[in-house]
Amino acid sequence: MDTTVADTLIGTTIDGRYRITGRVARGGMATVYRATDERLERTVALKIIHPSQATNVHFVDRFTDEAKTIARLTHPNVVAVYDQGRHQGLPYLVMEFVQGRTLRDLLSQRTKLSPVEALAILEQMLAAIAAAHRAGLVHRDVKPENVLVAEAPSGGSADLVDAVVKVADFGLARAIEASTVDDTGQLMATVAYVAPELVQNGHADARTDVYSAGVVLFEMLTGRVPYDGAEPVEVAWQHVDNDVPAPSSIVRGLPTVLDRLVARATRRDPGSRPTDAGAFLSEVQATREGLGVTHVDTALLRQVPGAPGTTDATRIVPAVPSADATALVPPVPAGTYQASHRPSWARLPEQGGRTAPHRRAAAPAGGLAGFFDDRRRVVLTALIAVMAVVVLGSTWWVTLGRYTEAPQLLTMSQEQAVAYAKQQGFEVTVGDGEFDPNLPKGSVKVQKPGPGDKIIKGDNITIILSLGPEVHAVPELEGQELAFAKAQLEAIKLKVKQGKGQYSDTAAEGLVLSTEPKAGTELKPGDTVTLILSKGKAPITIPDLVGQNINNARTVLAQRGLQVAEQFEDSDKPADEVIGQTPKAGTGVEKNTQVTLRISRGPAQIVVQDVTNRPCQEAAAALQGMGLQAQMNGDPNATARQMNPGPGTPVPPNTVIQLVCFL
Repeated sequence: MDTTVADTLIGTTIDGRYRITGRVARGGMATVYRATDERLERTVALKIIHPSQATNVHFVDRFTDEAKTIARLTHPNVVAVYDQGRHQGLPYLVMEFVQGRTLRDLLSQRTKLSPVEALAILEQMLAAIAAAHRAGLVHRDVKPENVLVAEAPSGGSADLVDAVVKVADFGLARAIEASTVDDTGQLMATVAYVAPELVQNGHADARTDVYSAGVVLFEMLTGRVPYDGAEPVEVAWQHVDNDVPAPSSIVRGLPTVLDRLVARATRRDPGSRPTDAGAFLSEVQATREGLGVTHVDTALLRQVPGAPGTTDATRIVPAVPSADATALVPPVPAGTYQASHRPSWARLPEQGGRTAPHRRAAAPAGGLAGFFDDRRRVVLTALIAVMAVVVLGSTWWVTLGRYTEAPQLLTMSQEQAVAYAKQQGFEVTVGDGEFDPNLPKGSVKVQKPGPGDKIIKGDNITIILSLGPEVHAVPELEGQELAFAKAQLEAIKLKVKQGKGQYSDTAAEGLVLSTEPKAGTELKPGDTVTLILSKGKAPITIPDLVGQNINNARTVLAQRGLQVAEQFEDSDKPADEVIGQTPKAGTGVEKNTQVTLRISRGPAQIVVQDVTNRPCQEAAAALQGMGLQAQMNGDPNATARQMNPGPGTPVPPNTVIQLVCFL
């Protein structure tokens, strides 16, 4: 039936605005279509719930309420929700269309990822989930199908490290999960990633998402989920009964620090996990830095949530009983599976409803039968005693035996703290540093757990190092707007003062020209930085005067209120022609600014030499050698008797000298 609805909807326009152009994916609760928002002329993803869910009033109300909530959750790693409404009674969401593919598609293609790639994807996943946790939302269905990835166009091993990751289905996951169960008494869960507390009592909080994220990390590193089984409920209860195995036990060569990271996130006791996705993100970042993984810079992702053909869908398992009903269930030791210890709804068909086998008729008392009855009682008593010892021992180990006290690492240097912690059997993670004016830089300021706190033997201790007295370098702000510059300085606790503005031919009015003190200068919180802003281009523009006569140039500059300075120099240009100027043409200046003009004196003068009384031909050649021209008058084979201009006269180059030649 749903397939028919999907085929029918293609080509239709919903709410007079969203024209459906194709189906992208179909999940257990809703179908996702590609659509065109004809009002804004953009491609969107439209998710509409299945008709089978439309009769569930509780689900529909929460779907609508959570759509409004998630629409306010703005984060670059969260698929945005634009709109919501109803079509033929079926609620729908309009979401950001993201071009890419799901993490499930990626794992189906590549099986598993390298540690560098896995941590890069996990960081952005946790950033999105942490934003939801800060807003009071719990995703409740973190899995590869709800994680969208766009690989970098460059390809190669670095493509996933440079990819953008977006998490989808926040609102829908919360709507279908509700707080415990829905109106039909069913609890929604993707059993491969479900947290133990959600299986046991239906309770979910931020730590539930941390557990699922840890399982996703396990799958990215190993190419498989921790548990498998024929029945969903069997898989779900393995999360309750067993610790998630170390990834290195499946893929040899993985760093042990990744084992500890997975173990931290997938503790069966929620209180032993990071408190939320933000806390887990800090540990992931510390691990990534320890492995030398480059920080992830992202680009735009373009893919809608989900993909056809995925098999790991959100499943329905029967609702959990009340807390009172489960309170009497004894604890199950790790690694065991005891169907009798589970609520009836959680047992497989062959585990529940069995009748006890028919007992044989009682043997007469006394004699051999009485002997065996006494022996059975002794054996039974011994077994009960052994079981009591085992239970007490297990309880002691779970509550006290596996714990020890965290060592004292405060005020040690990083090297000392790491060495001492390892000597005591602990690993150390270095978190982001904090300023402390009273503690030398590099010394341990904070440790978690604190000195003497309870900690599992061999667990991880996070240390926060002192950065010493707080100082900040003045950032490079040239060319920035005033508001941005002020925000940058105030963010590092520096005061801002606005200095006297200056004209600039290159910076628009209001932009920062410079700072006092200069960029890079280290200041303490509360110190003042003066911002010198551009007043824009000065009001008078220098005209282009090159090639004009000096008299005309003087007039133009005087009309604009500018002063003139003149420098004469020899030139092949005509005398009194402007051959250069400072400032250059187009420069903005204030009134009374001095403009220096370079003026040609004309070509250099040549003093005419005396060539009379020489053969006329020889005299003409001599004049030409001086850079002058010669014109012979009379007999050219005679002697030059006269010349005009006469000897000693200064003349411009190429001046024609008249020679009078006769015998």
